[in-house]
Amino acid sequence: MLYVYNIQHKQYVLNSKFTAFSVTPMQKYKSFVLPAALISGYFLRQICAVLSITVPYVIFMILVLTFSGVRLSSLRQVKLDLWLGIFQTSVSIGLFRICKSLFNDEVLAQGAMMCVLCPVASSVTVVASMLGANPARTTTYTIAGNLLVSVLAPLYISLISTQEGDNSFGSIFIMIFVKIAVVIALPFFIVWFIQRFLPALNTDIARYKHISFYLWAYALFVTIGQTIDFVVMRWSESYENVLWLGLIALIICIIQFATGRLIGRRYNDTVAGGQLLGQKNSAMGIWMLNTFLNPIASAGMAFYSIWQNIFNSWQIYRSAKQ
Repeated sequence: MLYVYNIQHKQYVLNSKFTAFSVTPMQKYKSFVLPAALISGYFLRQICAVLSITVPYVIFMILVLTFSGVRLSSLRQVKLDLWLGIFQTSVSIGLFRICKSLFNDEVLAQGAMMCVLCPVASSVTVVASMLGANPARTTTYTIAGNLLVSVLAPLYISLISTQEGDNSFGSIFIMIFVKIAVVIALPFFIVWFIQRFLPALNTDIARYKHISFYLWAYALFVTIGQTIDFVVMRWSESYENVLWLGLIALIICIIQFATGRLIGRRYNDTVAGGQLLGQKNSAMGIWMLNTFLNPIASAGMAFYSIWQNIFNSWQIYRSAKQ
């Protein structure tokens, strides 16, 4: 849904023309963008490493375009957000304990934990909106979920870390919070300011909201290329752990999408629940594991990124056919 500013009445109103994605000549090809990004990312992974410096700026643009289409002052927490947060909080640390007991392997346990603990992807609203989710709902938990992880991740990492160096809650919290705040908070407050004081400009920006999908496809191409290259490097270090992490990531990916959809169904937004719980900011998860825990465990998040994007490709394809 897109709110536009009515200059005559000086208020935001719902513009019905933008409540659904219009069918364009390019619309039917969108379901092939993700597979194309996966394939091209594999063959061009060395180029992707060079282009990786552009991804934060692209994500910033995606969020500005996405937030502009939602009335930020009207965002409210709902029970769906609470249950998603409870799942991340309890299952992530619980899974760490279970995997450590079953496999007696710290690497597998850390990789499994991060597949659940990892914050929701910044661009989740792009895919969720294409599939029919409520943009306001996905935007709300994108912000709330990332803030939750900025507190949970330092707490859990400081408890389980065996790495040398300063791994106290305070030092980890500052590093993670700054990284999340720059990605999420900065575009949020910029768009809030524009909506509050320059509403006509916000309407102009929101007209180009559809571009966010293609920006996301570019970011995905670069990220996937890096991810595949990363898996190849980790394979030579410990191929048995990498194989197990790939399988564990697949199982967790299926469980999270399925559980999220079940929770979302109770609150009349099945798609939002599935995407918010299943679609992860894999780059953030890989960074946390590489920085604070065992780097080999980050192969789990790399595989998770591949599984979630294959599933998203299938969802977009099925939605386009319908």
